[in-house]
Amino acid sequence: MVPLPLFGAIPGGVELLIVFFVFVLIFALLIPIGMAYWVYRDAQSRDNDDATLWALATVLAGLFVSVFGAGAVLILYVLVGRE
Repeated sequence: MVPLPLFGAIPGGVELLIVFFVFVLIFALLIPIGMAYWVYRDAQSRDNDDATLWALATVLAGLFVSVFGAGAVLILYVLVGRE
């Protein structure tokens, strides 16, 4: 009896899928952290008392909503927080 492949005839299909998900996870974590770092440094240089809160909001939005949530907080910071 010949075993049936579960993931098609692509050599290394499962491994490639795992590598793809690792890269997506890295992208989804590093981009919001980089955005939060930039927001924190910019808010500190402008003597904003809420620098930590802006950075924390950026990271949390990045973790719970993805890169688009962190981008939304970044845009909100640029429009409102840089006064």
